[in-house]
Amino acid sequence: MTKRRTYNQYCGLAAALDVLGERWTLLIVRELMMGPRRYGNLLNDLPGVGTNLLAERLKYLVEQGVVRQVDAPGSAARQAYELTESGEQLRPLVLGLARWGMDHLGNLSADDTVRPHWGFLAIEAMIQDEHVPDLNEQYEFRVADEVFHIDVREGAARAVKGPAPEPAMTATTDAATFVQIGAGRLTPLAAMVTGKLAMDGDMAAVLRACLLLGLDAGPVAGLARAA
Repeated sequence: MTKRRTYNQYCGLAAALDVLGERWTLLIVRELMMGPRRYGNLLNDLPGVGTNLLAERLKYLVEQGVVRQVDAPGSAARQAYELTESGEQLRPLVLGLARWGMDHLGNLSADDTVRPHWGFLAIEAMIQDEHVPDLNEQYEFRVADEVFHIDVREGAARAVKGPAPEPAMTATTDAATFVQIGAGRLTPLAAMVTGKLAMDGDMAAVLRACLLLGLDAGPVAGLARAA
């Protein structure tokens, strides 16, 4: 077993931090929340981690039953990693941290990395269950080269990878703009005016989608109607 530092405290929180508290560990979990990932993909989407450190973190997470190795598509070698059932239990906790962290995002700097697929995590984190509309419809988001949607069905909303079969609303933007809107540092209206965001579809659906995500959509709907 990999030797790690421990708090030596007989407490559930301390035990959790013994497993997850090291630098990069929760970000690895974040990446695997999007599905199985190859080692090279993880290394590419975690710039700065270093290959030896990533290998050490993955090895420890496998030992702790949080992550497992699986056969990568199109290869007989065990080259991919995915969350175990225990690892999936971290999803609401990671989403809660991401939601909390949105209030602490500063201005985007030239040194900051942003990946389009992080928009999927942002969408999951932004969904407000108390504002799920009382109807079945889908809202699609095209963030750079990634496409995902929110499926509203029977009083529940869930984020789904891939395009929506029949989207009531489609939003198209880049990754940095999407995160800035989610963090409240850029309004949808300002993003539309500057050409960084395009929203198409039924304006009532736009309003419902923005309310579901905690965004102020009143001016957006007015602008879209004028356009």
